[in-house]
Amino acid sequence: MKRRDFSTSLIGIGAGIAIGGRVATASAQGGPVEGTHYVRLSQPVPAGPAGKIEVIEFFWYGCPHCNAFEPALENWVRQLPADVAFHRVPVAFSKEPFEAHQRIFYALDSLGLLATMHRKVFYAIHSDRARLDKPADISAFMTRNGIDATKFMEAYDSFAVQAKARQATQQAAAYKIDGVPALGVQGRFYTSGALAGTNEKALAVTDFLIQRVRKGG
Repeated sequence: MKRRDFSTSLIGIGAGIAIGGRVATASAQGGPVEGTHYVRLSQPVPAGPAGKIEVIEFFWYGCPHCNAFEPALENWVRQLPADVAFHRVPVAFSKEPFEAHQRIFYALDSLGLLATMHRKVFYAIHSDRARLDKPADISAFMTRNGIDATKFMEAYDSFAVQAKARQATQQAAAYKIDGVPALGVQGRFYTSGALAGTNEKALAVTDFLIQRVRKGG
């Protein structure tokens, strides 16, 4: 999903099909192609932790493509080698509803609830048609899921969570992310379904980039 498009895009789907053809051709010729299937950042972004290869998924809870990508992504993450550090960064292409969704993510993280609630937030938005962009709606959603809403909203409104949301926006800007889902690798590269052809192919490109970084490329 592009910054300018908060719904599914037939143009984007068409572009993905076209790019997908190039992926197949390039793969037959020796692997993903820089500038076609992935982008090298002109200005590298600081990456961490030390001794690990950092992989970031840039996402938005309201993005249907991010929602559909979750099962494949989760399976891929479970198989990552020990030298790869994976984490998610929620984007904000505008103030609302993006910032509310960023703060939901970081509030859940701060309370140790991300593992159990991450997919439930996606489900609520894309299956139950909940927007989850207003405090009352967010509070009610947390209560329905057995979470102390008062405690959650304190975390949601906390300085620490708001600071993390701002840092996430800065990190996405540094990577020049203009659509989600996208995958950043070691502050040097990023790929996406639009570049690779499909989100699943983007995971294969990410595997290629991890190996490239590991070899010092």
